[in-house]
Amino acid sequence: MAVAPTDSTQPADRPAAPAQSASARRAIAAATIGNALEWFDLAVYALMAAYIGKVFFPDDAPGVQLVQAYAVFGVTYLIRPLGGLLIGAYADRHGRRKALMLTIWLMVLGTFLIAVMPGYTTLGLVAPVGIVVARLIQGFAAGGEFGAATSFLVEQDDRRKSFLGSFQFASQGLATLMASGFAAGLTAVLSDEQMASWGWRVPFVFGLLVGPVGLYIRKYVQESPAIRRAPETSAKATSPIWSVFRSHLGGLLIAGGALVISTALNFILQYMPTFGIKELGLNDSLSFVALLITGVTLTVATPFVGLLADRFGRLKIMIPAAVLIGVSVVPLFVWLTTAPSFLTLTLCMTILGLLKAAYFGALPSVMADAFPVGVRATGLSFSYNTAVAIFGGFTPVIAAALVSGTGSQVSPGYYLLAVSFLSIAALACGYRTRGIR
Repeated sequence: MAVAPTDSTQPADRPAAPAQSASARRAIAAATIGNALEWFDLAVYALMAAYIGKVFFPDDAPGVQLVQAYAVFGVTYLIRPLGGLLIGAYADRHGRRKALMLTIWLMVLGTFLIAVMPGYTTLGLVAPVGIVVARLIQGFAAGGEFGAATSFLVEQDDRRKSFLGSFQFASQGLATLMASGFAAGLTAVLSDEQMASWGWRVPFVFGLLVGPVGLYIRKYVQESPAIRRAPETSAKATSPIWSVFRSHLGGLLIAGGALVISTALNFILQYMPTFGIKELGLNDSLSFVALLITGVTLTVATPFVGLLADRFGRLKIMIPAAVLIGVSVVPLFVWLTTAPSFLTLTLCMTILGLLKAAYFGALPSVMADAFPVGVRATGLSFSYNTAVAIFGGFTPVIAAALVSGTGSQVSPGYYLLAVSFLSIAALACGYRTRGIR
């Protein structure tokens, strides 16, 4: 079978080591910081779900409120594929930089609405509807962010694309670090009443800092080198959405399938502090500290894995990591439930964090290589967000439902074991049909 072309063949007169230029460094810094703040705005909702449930959902049962709050968390992910298609197509036709600015301002709007929305006692049914609308705006923005930002990063220097692409997920680790830091700090110094009254809003106010990043990108950051070198690619891609579905279905399956285990594990990690609090009776603040440590692990380890992938090959690292994730999750959950403590929770989450970093350090560049430049942002955005909507956004709900329905506290581990096989199959397909190494 013929190997589909990737972006590995570049003109001989390309600029030498563009990632070393001041312009490229500014681009990488802006994209990374912008990503981190955007993903922070998304992640902090899950960590504040218990308090949001009390404020916006009128039910006396805390468990029902939590499920309702998580349901909003999951439902809003359904709009992400639409955002991915529309903003991704915009990025392919008009450039990565303009698309990044658009996602930032949409995220500012959604986050602002959550930060200032009065509760159910003030607005009645308008309050939960308003939260849903705000989350839909955030989801739409996040839908386009991945394809535009990942394309923008990997196209800075093809020779270091694994390392550069790793900053997409390292920034998500930084977002987890910041979100869990806020959660741990606020729950440590504020009472439950204060958290439910106003404390949960503080991280969303902080998340509005993503706005100045948009201003910086507009003023100082240049367009992706791949787009600058081939402006006719954007001009001809008048219908990148049609092109993706007509000619690149295989790429969609490879990119989306490779992401499955990573995104499911990501939301399991976000669910574990709540699991420790609600199911195991662990201290609220210490449980969020465990996630904070995991965020540090992901942020630091992911670029290092990207460097190794550029040197030794991406699949040589990713496939063993996927296997280890699949076979280790159940024993880790068994250990956590039989010996529940802050130390056990921290060790389990750190181990999973290291395995996740090993897997997704090179994942953005692998997904990018499933598509040519002219439709890359569209293909990346749709494949990413479809996988996230199916296997990510509802993972906390699935995990909670599995524990409730089966009575087994280790049941979320079996879910991760199952989805790990999907990602391994997708990587194998990418190896055979796209020449991805």
